Amino acid sequence: MTTWITICDTCKREGWEDGDMALSDGERLAALIEARAAALSSPVRVKTRRTSCLMGCTHGCNLSIQAPGKLAYTLGRFTPDAEAADAIVAYAELHAQSASGQVPYRQWPQGVKGHFITRMQPIPEE
Repeated sequence: MTTWITICDTCKREGWEDGDMALSDGERLAALIEARAAALSSPVRVKTRRTSCLMGCTHGCNLSIQAPGKLAYTLGRFTPDAEAADAIVAYAELHAQSASGQVPYRQWPQGVKGHFITRMQPIPEE
């Protein structure tokens, strides 16, 4: 089963307008996450996609980690850098390996700790 990382590519962190503004912070983080996920050599399936808004503007940079039948998570407040991308993809790998989507705290990569915003239950099957 595939775990998806959905990345808001319109997120702009405070102070964004002081930079070159060529890309949003979300676009920068998305590119880093996409590259890291594409480089995975494990059989675990982690895919990425972008969306234009996750409506968490006060928490930028935002993303969600989800898979059918599993707990889903919204994370935010990331700096768009390689360290954040590595931690996000590593957590997504653990999510993919988990039957329920729940990953024991002791296994969380340091770079995702403090970044969780919501946890959503799987949608019930009818």
